Amino acid sequence: MALLARMRSSFAAKSNVNVFLRAHMGGTRQINFQSYFVTPKELSKALTKNVPTKISTAPRVVPLCAAWFLPNDPKGRTGSQVFKEKRIPSARFFDLDAVKDHDSPYPHMLPTPEEFAKAMQEIGIRIEDEVVVYDTQELGIFSAPRVAWTMKIFGHPTVHLLNNFRLWVEEGHPTESGEIEAVVEEPSQYPTPSLDASKVVNFSQMKEIAKDHGKEGAEGVQILDARSKGRWAGTEPEPRPGLPSGHMPGSINVPVPELLDPQTGALLPGKELRRLFESKGLDSEKPIVSSCGTGVTAAVIDAALGEAGFGQPEARRLYDGSWT
Repeated sequence: MALLARMRSSFAAKSNVNVFLRAHMGGTRQINFQSYFVTPKELSKALTKNVPTKISTAPRVVPLCAAWFLPNDPKGRTGSQVFKEKRIPSARFFDLDAVKDHDSPYPHMLPTPEEFAKAMQEIGIRIEDEVVVYDTQELGIFSAPRVAWTMKIFGHPTVHLLNNFRLWVEEGHPTESGEIEAVVEEPSQYPTPSLDASKVVNFSQMKEIAKDHGKEGAEGVQILDARSKGRWAGTEPEPRPGLPSGHMPGSINVPVPELLDPQTGALLPGKELRRLFESKGLDSEKPIVSSCGTGVTAAVIDAALGEAGFGQPEARRLYDGSWT
């Protein structure tokens, strides 16, 4: 019954998207990408075909930088800093530390629909834009999946992930630098969306899942944790002062680096990801909840599950807030 309710909620969210599109788009749009993850070459080609102009109202391909670093980054880097230093031309910046629930004591809880729409308006993204979210050259795939996941559950029709910005730079594609404000020519009229709650697990639900772990007749939800092995095992400190390390009962450690190519920081191919998940003893027939420190890198696991075709999409959720 719970799964059926989540599916109905997902259908309702998709219906809202269709209302947005009918209201804000005329005719049929062109789809530039065939898969969720796109290569630098594919993005470069799409940007060349879709050069934006001030007077055009046609759907655009918009790169969206989701650069973010942990609060204990050894070099003290910030997302806005690296965005100013080097970015894809015409890219916008999504600030994970600003676009959140400001009434929550936790760092990266989902914003309200109104706050999300306001953020999209301020960075000039339209509901009809085909958005390609990307990470930093320094870290590879890291925080972009969280931003892409956020856009998807708020019903943005076309969202993709670049795999990845490091390869974009190494392959010689163009970059630019400059202040964040210089990118946005004018705010958009982004409508207030609906949240697809079927993709999110809250604290109360997570407590019940953990409490039921190992019990006969339980749903058998599998909890995946994207943090490092040391933080998961309780042998390394958390990056936020005062927060103990360790893990939830029954959780399975899937550190983000295991999902990435060690040289490029790009997500591994789907077949390799599937073998990895199988090696962790995961059951593709059982529900999966992805978690991490604050809900950011949990989305890397969620994206990797999708790329591997592992598990049913309607049975994959993310624990917002996660270990924090």
